[in-house]
Amino acid sequence: MSRRKKKDSPEEVLGGGILLITFAAFTYTKSVYIALTVGILLLVMMILVMRSVNAKRENKINASGIIQIDKMTGIQFEEFLMIRYKSMGYEVRDTPKSGDFGADLLLQKDAKKIVVQAKRYTKSVGIKAVQEVTSAKPYYRADEAWVITNSYFTKAAVKLASSNNVKLIDREQLIDLLTKNINSQIKLKGQLQ
Repeated sequence: MSRRKKKDSPEEVLGGGILLITFAAFTYTKSVYIALTVGILLLVMMILVMRSVNAKRENKINASGIIQIDKMTGIQFEEFLMIRYKSMGYEVRDTPKSGDFGADLLLQKDAKKIVVQAKRYTKSVGIKAVQEVTSAKPYYRADEAWVITNSYFTKAAVKLASSNNVKLIDREQLIDLLTKNINSQIKLKGQLQ
């Protein structure tokens, strides 16, 4: 069995770049002092940039409400999505809590019908959710099928979704959706004043 190569983190890539530039500075100047100065300056710059990127990401997460979503039950998450999509102009209906044929929500906008499987998980969402929403699509005569989660999807789920034309909305996309909606509401309030 072959082993997969671990993907290098941005910090590792930047650290390697700093070492390379520091070595190049030494090779060019033949001065340890200049080479160390260049290396230290680059390291400080990298730390500042990474802190800024992490701070922006944390602010985005805090503004999105994802932390509150992580504390919800599955039913609360479905209700949250209903409210969110209604505020985005969708007509939204929920399905029965049992015997839903693989869909938790039915969305409609611009004559397009969408079945949604909502998964509020702490672990990665597997193929079962994709299978469920795939079977719900013809039953509800929908144009599209989506799975929305506060988590991520397994590779198998991504592969199955791709072959069945199922849209997957993972944690990062959900945060983007939440923050875009918040930003558009702020702009709208500013225009009304």
